[in-house]
This record gives sequence, C-alpha cells and structure tokens, in this order.
Amino acid sequence: MTRKREEHGIAPVYDENSEILILGSFPSVRSRAEGFFYGHPRNRFWRVLAAVLGEEVPLTLEDKRAFLLNNRIALFDVLASCEIEGSADSSIAGAVPNDLGPILSSSRITRVFVNGKTAERLYNQYLKEKTGLCATLLPSTSPANAAFGEERLIRAWQEIKRR
Repeated sequence: MTRKREEHGIAPVYDENSEILILGSFPSVRSRAEGFFYGHPRNRFWRVLAAVLGEEVPLTLEDKRAFLLNNRIALFDVLASCEIEGSADSSIAGAVPNDLGPILSSSRITRVFVNGKTAERLYNQYLKEKTGLCATLLPSTSPANAAFGEERLIRAWQEIKRR
C-alpha cells in the first residue's frame, strides 16, 4: 500500500457549552467512509469514554453527537489533510492542520486532550502556539495500542473528569 493524499471531511462536534476538546490525529479509513469519528468497531474510544462518564455506549451517529454535547465535549482531529497509508498514523506526511479558531472562539473550551502520541506530536507542532493551550496526552484508544487494555485505558482517561 502507498501513501495517498486524503482530506478530513468530518465536521467537528461542539457547541457553545463545550468545555473540553478531544483531538485525534486524523480519521481512519472507516471513519472517513462513515463520516464520523472513531467508526472502526475495534477502536475503543466510545466504550472508554462512556465508561469514564458512567453512561451507556452510544451506538448511532446521532447518539454519539448528543453524548458528546451533553457531556460538554468537543471532538475533532489535529489534521485537515495529509498523505497517509490506509489508517496508519506512522505513515502521515505532508500534514495540513485544522483551524481550531472557530471552535475555541464560540465555546467555553479551557482544556485540550489528545488521543495518542501522534495527535500530541502533531498538536504541539502545528496548533499549540496558535491556541495557547497545552494539551494533555491520553493513551490512544486505537486497537494498535495493544499495550493498553480497555480497563487500563478507562483508568487513564479518568483525567478528563478532573477540573
């Protein structure tokens, strides 16, 4: 497989009540096809976040959007486009960052979390200076992060509940 230029194509989820922003690196092939974040069934994002917040795992796109907004969470990715091989973050090249200005200017976001080390590296490289906000690294919910079982992820992701 070779790298191919891909566009993000998924609108951010946020509203004026959003207080925290969770950023991934770039959507997977499956997420881009579905038009929503963390669409691969093996990605543990929705299960982990629901467990942390003590709620049922949202299943439909509408439920996922409502789940985020009801919990004052904004969700987006660091990159707007890049060259990527399939869904492999390790293959990202030619990165173009998303503009977080509209999200930050129309919400109450004071804390930023990044889902995995690639998102952290890309955020620090392209967006930290523009936003003026430090991002807290959370372990990746990707199935590629085999070092973290789901229970360990849930413990680590408790960080989003701290004020």
